[in-house]
Amino acid sequence: MKITVNLEKCTGCRACVKACPFDAISMVEKKAVIDLDKCTYCGSCVEACRFEAIAIEREPAAVSTENLESYRGVWVFAEQRSGHLARVAFELLGEGRRLAGDLGQPLCAAYIGPENGSVESLLKRGADRVYAVTDDSLLHFQDEPYAAILTYLVRTYRPAILLAGATYIGRSFIPRVAARLRTGLTADCTGLAIDPETKLLAQTRPTFGGNLMATIFCEKNRPQMATVRPRTFDEAPVGAGGGEAVRVPFSEIAAGNRVTLDRIIPGSEEIDLTDAEIIVSGGRGLGKPEGFALIKGLADALGGVVGASRAAVDAGWISYAHQVGQTGKTVKPKLYFACGISGAIQHLAGMGTSDVIVALNKDPEAPIFKVANYGLVGDLYEIIPALVKRLKQGGA
Repeated sequence: MKITVNLEKCTGCRACVKACPFDAISMVEKKAVIDLDKCTYCGSCVEACRFEAIAIEREPAAVSTENLESYRGVWVFAEQRSGHLARVAFELLGEGRRLAGDLGQPLCAAYIGPENGSVESLLKRGADRVYAVTDDSLLHFQDEPYAAILTYLVRTYRPAILLAGATYIGRSFIPRVAARLRTGLTADCTGLAIDPETKLLAQTRPTFGGNLMATIFCEKNRPQMATVRPRTFDEAPVGAGGGEAVRVPFSEIAAGNRVTLDRIIPGSEEIDLTDAEIIVSGGRGLGKPEGFALIKGLADALGGVVGASRAAVDAGWISYAHQVGQTGKTVKPKLYFACGISGAIQHLAGMGTSDVIVALNKDPEAPIFKVANYGLVGDLYEIIPALVKRLKQGGA
């Protein structure tokens, strides 16, 4: 990108100086001079100049429409944490297999991490090919090397579609990869499909606070990139494998890093809602923070973990680590017990695919009952202690 001033057209009117929000333009001998260290190429000066003396030359898109056919295959970023593949990698392989089938193209995985058998696991989950960059230094996630490696792999092998989990790892570095590749990225998708006419990836996600669903296409750039929340899709089944591993030496990429990782300090609260089989969540209907002691008691009796609505978290009654919903975690447990949660659409977006939903609310008209398999209307401070007592007695 380049910005220039046509000195013959510049009249020294100072309109550009006044329009620049970054104080990047000054007048020298009645001509505009732009400080490139301050300029952000926002275009305010171009719009303000009546004499068309300032112009911005933007770089062409990285991929021309004529070259789109050279991009083939559906790729999944196979996220690992401390040497263990994340469940979302298998979920994306399951969905990726469907997309690859609709396109008639291969399903591949990109693995970055230590050499520990993960490549073989990905092949057994249905990947036709696994592109692996392995090194002990890649055990723990860091933005810069991961972004450099994935960018290198995409530029070298040219996939048409690249999917990743909308986890703290995916949200941290996948946008960097998209920016380096100069392509689009749709975050937090809840649905993916191949358009039968254009063969483009239809990427569906909530918008306007979850009140509308938008379907987005990336027509002119590749790869088509999307992140998907964990537990949105079913895992790919384990099979016999049979695909191939393409091992790319870490030394070939020379991924630098300005940060030196000293040590990993475990979080004060170890909770993984996305892998929980049973979740008992509390909402604003608890009325007070002490109500979460009741929620924990029921969760313990059921052998589950504690979740919460955004309203309860925003009220300061429980930490964000427990939040379920559009702005929290997406979960898919076997049992989801919603206590004192009205059922706002943002919360439903995070737990609506649970196998069994039980709702407890004193308002019989609460929206949560529309998605619940079982509903209890009444005072949770009376019903939950009775349930816990029954469970401890071995009742069903």
